[in-house]
Amino acid sequence: MQQQISVITLGIADLARSKRFYAEGFGWKPVFENEEVAFYQMNGLMLGTWLRPQLEDDMRRTGGDGAGAFSLAHNAPDEATVDSLIDQLVAAGGSLLRPADAPPHGGYRGYVADPDGHSWEIAFNPAWAIDAEGHVTFGV
Repeated sequence: MQQQISVITLGIADLARSKRFYAEGFGWKPVFENEEVAFYQMNGLMLGTWLRPQLEDDMRRTGGDGAGAFSLAHNAPDEATVDSLIDQLVAAGGSLLRPADAPPHGGYRGYVADPDGHSWEIAFNPAWAIDAEGHVTFGV
């Protein structure tokens, strides 16, 4: 079976608040939106933000507030971009979880939560190449 993820969908409480974070923080524009959902075309997959009650109804699952220990990640080309992007995301309604620093395994990273508490690692890893389309390759 092909190793791929097609869509990541995040349950959110307020679509306008979420769109502000992703538009003003990352600079992303939805490719589709209505009163319940916004989809962002990424490099090879879609990121969806969907009002939590409607997402839970679609999954036939309730109580999705406990996200568990996971984070999404956005890799940057250098350390300065990590710092400036974290500042942008906080200014756009995100919450700083961890200021950027150098972990023992190398690179540079910090964490921001979107307005609904989804964790984003903003990272620079000198061993991971990022091509012109934004695809990241492990260990290059």
